[in-house]
Amino acid sequence: MENRTLKIFDRTGTVPLKIVHGHFATNHSHVNYYLDMTTLKTRLSEAGAVASLLAGRYLSNTVIDTIVCLDGTQIIGTLLAQELTKAGYMSMNEHKTIYVVTPEYNSNSQMIFRDNIQPMIENKHIIVLMASVTTGITVRKSMECISYYGGTTVGVSSIFSALEECDEQPIISVFGPGDLPDYASFSMHDCPMCRERQRIDALVNSFGYSKL
Repeated sequence: MENRTLKIFDRTGTVPLKIVHGHFATNHSHVNYYLDMTTLKTRLSEAGAVASLLAGRYLSNTVIDTIVCLDGTQIIGTLLAQELTKAGYMSMNEHKTIYVVTPEYNSNSQMIFRDNIQPMIENKHIIVLMASVTTGITVRKSMECISYYGGTTVGVSSIFSALEECDEQPIISVFGPGDLPDYASFSMHDCPMCRERQRIDALVNSFGYSKL
C-alpha cells in the first residue's frame, strides 16, 4: 500500500493528506480510498496546521466550552482549544477555558461519559472533532450521546468530510468532496467493487489499516 500512496494538500498548501486508491472496508461501509491521517494526528506541526485551519472557520461569538475528540484526534483537539482560547472565543464555563475530552464505548458500542467527565458535557456548548466523516453515522451517534448527557453540539469538525452537513449541523473540514471528487462510499451490501469481485485491500478504522 505504501508504494501506491499519493499526497494532496489543502487549499492553503499547509496540510498534506496521504491517500491510497483501492477497495477498503470500514465498520459502516466500503470506500474507494484509504485516507492516511497518521502524521496529521501525531506530528505536532501538522496537527497544529489542522487546528489553525479549523479554528479560523468558527465565528468569534461562538460559545465553545468543550471539544469531544473522536478517531484519535486528541492532539489536534488540544491545539484547537489553544487556538480558540488564543483567539478569544467565548466560553461560559466557570473556569473560562475549554475542556478536551474523549468518550468511552460500552459493550454495545455506545458512547458513554463517566461521572467525572459528565460535568464537562452537561450544559456545555460542544464541538465534535473527528478524523473523517463518511456516512454520518458516527456524527449522529456523538450528537445523540452529547444530548443525552445534557450538552449542546455547536459544531462538527473533521480533517476530511464527504458530507457538508449532517442532520442540519454543518461540518467544518480541512478537506471535502471538492478535494477528492471521485471519493465514494458504499453500503457493504451494495458495493460495486464487491460485485466486480475486486478484492478488499485492507480493513480500515481510526487506528489505521490491516492488509488482507
